[in-house]
Amino acid sequence: MNYATIKETDVANGPGIRVSLFVSGCNHHCAGCFNAEAWDFAYGNPYTEDTREYLLKLLSPDYIRGLSLLGGEPLDPANCTCVAKLVESVKEQYPKKDIWCYSGYTYEELLDRISQGDRDVATILQDADVLVDGRFLAEQKNLRLAFRGSENQRLIDLKATAETGVVVFYNPK
Repeated sequence: MNYATIKETDVANGPGIRVSLFVSGCNHHCAGCFNAEAWDFAYGNPYTEDTREYLLKLLSPDYIRGLSLLGGEPLDPANCTCVAKLVESVKEQYPKKDIWCYSGYTYEELLDRISQGDRDVATILQDADVLVDGRFLAEQKNLRLAFRGSENQRLIDLKATAETGVVVFYNPK
């Protein structure tokens, strides 16, 4: 996996001050994408063990609320193994920090992948706290939405959804 950039302090992609990893590679190619250069899976820098350690170090201060995973597409099959290992490491080392994952796949599409045996997606959805799902739709772009770009995208509270068995939306306060 490659990554486009790491934002050491990000306030736009989830609540509080966060560390954000923008992975490279996306096959959705949404019209109007804010990060089209990251569609290329070879864009940016190789993600290595040193990258993972660096991200874990960036998450250590108390003022950092959590990690946001964006792209590109973090849940592309080519990226999932690295992303799953990262979220496992974050939850193990920082269980009180939250993880947000942005994906062009819908929650239902991801559940279908899990039902077909995709263990990496299962790990990511189990360990992440919020999924921002759905492809960006330029015709539904809305700059007033919290933490997402178009009205079709949902903020899904993954823990509450797992507990209830129905999709529960995260309410940004």
